[in-house]
Amino acid sequence: MDNVGIIVDDLDAVIAFFTELGMELEGRALVEGAWAARLVGLDDQRVDVAMMRTPDGHGRIELAKYHMPEALDGVPEDAPVNTLGIRRIMFAVDDIDAVIARMRAHGAELVGEVVRYEDAYRLCYLRGPEGIVVALAERLG
Repeated sequence: MDNVGIIVDDLDAVIAFFTELGMELEGRALVEGAWAARLVGLDDQRVDVAMMRTPDGHGRIELAKYHMPEALDGVPEDAPVNTLGIRRIMFAVDDIDAVIARMRAHGAELVGEVVRYEDAYRLCYLRGPEGIVVALAERLG
């Protein structure tokens, strides 16, 4: 897998959110023109794109802010986790409580609770800007 794409409205806020999770901004670019529109099945497009990379360099998230055509609202920002479609991205963390505290400064809220899965993990779901849901997994022992 090369990357996962997420369409956003506030590109800077979402970049800050994923940066706080430890991802690094690889770069930003304006993507427009007939070739790009044909690729995604649109008549025309103008999109700001930011590529975020995990610290180990193995995973990336492509964030896209559409200027033309305007992005369409689809799933409500507070959609429950059993809504069809991609619902979350999981990150391995060393200290789940510290990460939750840092993410709250970016508007993140717990979806449910921090739970323990056997003696293996502490887990939680966080909802960030624009309803983006991330899961955190802290390995125990």
